[in-house]
Amino acid sequence: MADQINSKKLINLYELMVRIRFHEEAIKVLFTQGKIGGTTHLCIGQEAVAAGVIAQLRPDDFISSTHRGHGHMLAKGGELKPMLAEILGRVDGYCKGKGGSMHIASIKLGNLGANGIVSAGLPIAVGSGLSAKMRGTDQITVVSFGDGAANEGNTHESMNMASVWKLPVLFLYENNKYAVSTHTSKSMGGSMEKRAAGYDLPFIKADGMDLEAVYMAAKKAIAHVRSGKGSYVMQCDTYRYEGHYYGDPMIYRSKDEVDGWRKKDPIMRVEDIMVERGILTKEEYQKKRVDIQAEVDEAVAFAEASPQPPIESMFEDVYTEWQS
Repeated sequence: MADQINSKKLINLYELMVRIRFHEEAIKVLFTQGKIGGTTHLCIGQEAVAAGVIAQLRPDDFISSTHRGHGHMLAKGGELKPMLAEILGRVDGYCKGKGGSMHIASIKLGNLGANGIVSAGLPIAVGSGLSAKMRGTDQITVVSFGDGAANEGNTHESMNMASVWKLPVLFLYENNKYAVSTHTSKSMGGSMEKRAAGYDLPFIKADGMDLEAVYMAAKKAIAHVRSGKGSYVMQCDTYRYEGHYYGDPMIYRSKDEVDGWRKKDPIMRVEDIMVERGILTKEEYQKKRVDIQAEVDEAVAFAEASPQPPIESMFEDVYTEWQS
């Protein structure tokens, strides 16, 4: 059927979602053990968005991510070992251990950077989109943002400029219902659909807990943006099972609410689909989970064995020289 992902692709995206989930679960353990400095923001529950949108991009496309960006990086082709090494602040990480959880980037992979500043990724995406347009390529940029960023000035200015200049940017609104501890019902006037309309941007909405719904909506939006017709706004209604940061006491929401969303788990829904369609048996997908857990365990060992950056490297990689 046209609204279904083919079997091979569905398996690949399932594996990606499980890889993201197990990566985040490993970070929980490492953080609890005191091996991660600062704080970390997990995307457990939101895996279908990264897999359904970003995994559709070409290698030469770009993304601009958020402080909750581990899944985005993995979906753009990031590998587990340098990911975990970066989060642990080790030299074998993507940013040589100097970016950490909230600032992972890889120009080679087209990730212009996760960003610890709420909404700061949107102007970067506009610049990336303008670059592609000026160079005459059909590259696109996907910029993710959440509920807090939805109400920031950067977001509105970026959408306005992208609309006026018809830039190849897909604005991906991951609506996980909370900006830190404040529910969108208490912080957001109107809707993202109406805001998009205000900037004359097409809009599409998908169930962010349903991989196929996300994938098909993103396929339409990506095709529009790549065709040169201008930007697009896509909303995915999703949910983070953990707090705003790991260790957040989450007193602002009830256990019943979290449990209700867990029943919509995006990974579990894909497993049910694969069994129903005869793509994989329960035993076969469980074997994949075991294999992926082994990959993550190996990556954790690699990251822990990687050395910390030497003190003399503290002034390296802190600026870029201009070359005419």
